[in-house]
Amino acid sequence: MTPNYHQPVMLTECIEGLNIRPEGTYVDVTFGGGGHSRAIMEQLNQDGQLVAFDQDADALDNSIDDPRFTLLHENFRHLKSFLRLHGIRRIDGLLADLGVSSHQFDEGSRGFSTRTDGPLDLRMDQRQELSAKELVNSSEESELSRILRLYGELPNAAQMARAICAARREKTIETTFELRAAVSRHLPKGYENKYLAMLFQALRIEVNGELEALRQMLQQASEVLTEGGRLVVMSYHSLEDRLVKNFIKAGNFEGHQEKDFYGNVIAPLRAVSRKAIMPSEAELQRNPRSRSAKLRIAERTK
Repeated sequence: MTPNYHQPVMLTECIEGLNIRPEGTYVDVTFGGGGHSRAIMEQLNQDGQLVAFDQDADALDNSIDDPRFTLLHENFRHLKSFLRLHGIRRIDGLLADLGVSSHQFDEGSRGFSTRTDGPLDLRMDQRQELSAKELVNSSEESELSRILRLYGELPNAAQMARAICAARREKTIETTFELRAAVSRHLPKGYENKYLAMLFQALRIEVNGELEALRQMLQQASEVLTEGGRLVVMSYHSLEDRLVKNFIKAGNFEGHQEKDFYGNVIAPLRAVSRKAIMPSEAELQRNPRSRSAKLRIAERTK
């Protein structure tokens, strides 16, 4: 495992949430540095197996040398088809640690950090064509404004989009610092870093199709989980958390519950933790990047 690649957030809570059966089949759809996967492997016997997904080629260097382990260089939106390709129809638990790994933030050449100058990239999967550079320099102003408002929840999305379009008319925006400079006049004093983080989050979500991938993964997870199987999802912003919360609550992403004749909610999952689990004070001290994490746990119903 690459040193300091990513410090797993709420590791104990995640593993306890999976309620691991030693002979079971489990999936880690966000392998990253492999911290969660290694903890799962420790709970499995010789009949257990773990399949992990990660679309970032850098994560492949952290693979686990164990015949019970399989690492797939794929987006988790293809969960069901790749499990079937490996002869797996049912699983006993799935873990998703969403968002950006510490490695991706710290690797300046990937463009994820607002504090490091580097190419305006933001691709989780380097094999895909669309990068943040293409998005920022070719999108219509109205489309850019929509992306910043919807995915960054930026109150001044229209002004930021206008500033970006004005800057790119002078010169193609190619780096993270050039983008920062383009919007600098629209960063409220004292909140510069917050607004930059919201801007980069919006572009990252659009570039990687993150919310649609999450919707597809959650739907497929509910189909492949065995009865009593656990879904454990950690999110880092309200857009992700809302989708996870609604899907667990109602089996759809709007949160509209349907009930049977007896008043029971018709949904494939049942919440194990009534509210989202938050990091402890000790973890916040140890790993400040965990501060926005919310963990939700659900169980597959009949």
